[in-house]
Amino acid sequence: MAAGGSYSIVEYFGGDDGYRCGYCKHENGNFSHGMWSHTMTVQDYQDLIDRGWRRSGKYVYKPIMNKTCCPQYTIRCHALNFHPSKTHKKTLKKVNRFLSKGEMPVEKHDEGHEGEPMDSVHEEGVQPPPQDPLTIDHSEVQDISTSPDTDPTNSTAPTTPRDDAAPTPAEKTTNVTPKPGKGADPNRPLCRKAKDLRKERRVQKEQQKQQEAVSSFVNPATSKSSSNQPKSLEEFITESLPNDPLHRLEVRLVPVSFEDPDFLASYEQSAALYARYQMTVHGDAPYECGESEFKRFLCDSPLEAETAPDGPDVGYGSFHQQYWLDGRIVAVGVLDILPSCVSSVYLYYHPDFSSLSLGTYSALREIAFTRQLQQQSPKLAYYYLGFYVHSCPKMRYKGQYQPSDLLCPETYTWVPIERCIPRLDISAYSRLNENAQAGDARALKELGRLLVLHRRTVMPYAAYARKRKGLSDEKEVEQFASLVGQMCAERILLYRA
Repeated sequence: MAAGGSYSIVEYFGGDDGYRCGYCKHENGNFSHGMWSHTMTVQDYQDLIDRGWRRSGKYVYKPIMNKTCCPQYTIRCHALNFHPSKTHKKTLKKVNRFLSKGEMPVEKHDEGHEGEPMDSVHEEGVQPPPQDPLTIDHSEVQDISTSPDTDPTNSTAPTTPRDDAAPTPAEKTTNVTPKPGKGADPNRPLCRKAKDLRKERRVQKEQQKQQEAVSSFVNPATSKSSSNQPKSLEEFITESLPNDPLHRLEVRLVPVSFEDPDFLASYEQSAALYARYQMTVHGDAPYECGESEFKRFLCDSPLEAETAPDGPDVGYGSFHQQYWLDGRIVAVGVLDILPSCVSSVYLYYHPDFSSLSLGTYSALREIAFTRQLQQQSPKLAYYYLGFYVHSCPKMRYKGQYQPSDLLCPETYTWVPIERCIPRLDISAYSRLNENAQAGDARALKELGRLLVLHRRTVMPYAAYARKRKGLSDEKEVEQFASLVGQMCAERILLYRA
């Protein structure tokens, strides 16, 4: 349960059927476990991606690594220790030459992000559940301690990820916030919640910091004092840019929220850019990349916006990092800001600027952004690039952002990528951890402690099983629990009809 009193609520779908692979195009070779996340805390999602899960909209899936045709390994970059390669430096200089002088390269390719499929293979067989358990108001959910059918000797209250947790809804005051509406004067703007105004101020503050961060991350005096010290990523980003460039590039961070004015103001332009990118770069038909698809994949997020005393000023949650060139959006990076990382979800850009390698450029900007956030929140030190697919050559570019690690699919420990490559050259699937004795430290140990949500009541699975004598879902529940691990199983609510 999150510090604000919220639970993650999911419905598990299993993973028996194969779907078309977006990498090798095998018609039914892609196998993954999946669940629909009605709502999810950022800490729970952090723990899930550290077990090989990844989200596409509100659908959260985990490849069946030893069965799927193209195994997908979670990859993370150590942002603080990152140093740009020659290719990265070339891209930064190329973009800066365009901004300062208007020089547009001739070649039409991008080494970064362009090959990423939409992670939508599951959509062929999975749609949002017809019954939404989130008609449940969190304040109406009975806690385990108040459930009359719970055996107190077997029950476990959900663990709270932070020691400085805020009061639960039952402990909060009963002040009622007025619903948004018009005042007595019909010309007055809509009323807005105080928390939305605070969020807007935080984002505006963050945008201002981003404009200053690339020049202030490294003390110029320190870098100049040692001629042998290599230039930082931030210095390469701003190198050669005059005070009055021919083109002006502004990077804006916008929370994914239809209550946010900046998100709303740019929504139509952003959706149109997405459609143009998908049709030109990926060959989608118009019906495959319309406004509803854009909203479902890149705007609908299960993550609840959260703030924490030891977190970044902008808070945690889902964001669009927009690249505005001379007053129009030319690229958007979809990001999740989590307790330990910035997780890249997707990137789309204007095809007319493909020769600027905006996929690579945006990844470098996102690494710099991660480094900036780490100054505010020390444990937020990694940049997650999604999945590394060694069996698909055009997806190997993610391994160029070093130092980086791949997640072992059996022990869920991180292994430096240079130690993984020789194994993956031999076999597409590999247990990456070289220690044969190592195991999953968070493996399922007690299924009865898993939390379920049944008839608006939170209870351990042991209590639920006693109530539902003769139920036949134990095998499915055990599979779900083993995939999310013991810790998440005791925090995430598995919805049972």
